[in-house]
Amino acid sequence: MESITDAVKKMEGYDQLRRQLDRIKQQVLQDPYVASFMEANPGINEVNLEKGLTKLYEYSKERHQCANCPGLERCPNLMQGYQPVLTAEKNQIDIFYEKCFLKKQDEKQKSMTALIKSYFIPKDILKASFDRLHSIDQDRKEAIGAAAEFVKKVAAGEECKGIYFYGKFGVGKTYLLGAIANRLAERQIPSLLVHTPEFLREMKNSLSDGSFNEKMELLKTVPVLMLDDIGAENMTNWVRDEIIGVILQYRMMERLPTLYSSNYDFSMLEEHFSYSQKGGLEEAKGKRIMERIRHLTVPIFIGGDKNFRSLQ
Repeated sequence: MESITDAVKKMEGYDQLRRQLDRIKQQVLQDPYVASFMEANPGINEVNLEKGLTKLYEYSKERHQCANCPGLERCPNLMQGYQPVLTAEKNQIDIFYEKCFLKKQDEKQKSMTALIKSYFIPKDILKASFDRLHSIDQDRKEAIGAAAEFVKKVAAGEECKGIYFYGKFGVGKTYLLGAIANRLAERQIPSLLVHTPEFLREMKNSLSDGSFNEKMELLKTVPVLMLDDIGAENMTNWVRDEIIGVILQYRMMERLPTLYSSNYDFSMLEEHFSYSQKGGLEEAKGKRIMERIRHLTVPIFIGGDKNFRSLQ
């Protein structure tokens, strides 16, 4: 009985198929990526080469697609975001895939984004960076330096005060908080950045949907809390005493840093906390809130004649 190999050789069209395979083989071996691999592995014999030809072809195709990368979103490879690597273990050709640079960067960014929670903060703020801040002007030099030093201390596990950034509208206070959040995320430190007026309105609504306690727990316990635009909220006894006061008291006791941005300086913010829509003037309660803020933050004025938004 003749062998299967001999039977196949007698089939019509076999010679043509063999010639096509030989052409493909020569094309693959002439590919610079494959040729470099073969040169680095001279122990691969003809038998192992034949066995591994399909993998060499796959590698050649995928490797050229990587060389002409259209971007992660349009990656044409078998596994999106993965690049081929050839091996020659015991001179046996094999192929595996590893994450490409763009895939790693994308996963890093998603990981960082997961570390930054936010409520009612514009998307462009969540992409803020210190590099962009440094390139704009020198008016915010003190604030940028203090922000960088804060991140450095938190990343080192040192106990440190928060920062109270204040200044007129549009000088870049919120952007600076976003840059801090991103720098913290690079160091795997979770943070929460909230637009205070909108979030406090959300807290009132959360009483009816059952999420109030969960949100309060998050604000109380997150490693770094950032309250943006504090002082712009409508002040009520409930907001001051049951939300802001409770959160700040907990964070003070647990020594968890809190950062702020505001159009008000300390004196103006204390006056704001002393009033409520229904309760009138309550100076003692206003002072109590401000004691917690003053004790645990360093006030830094952000000046500059130019509107920050016009500089971006």
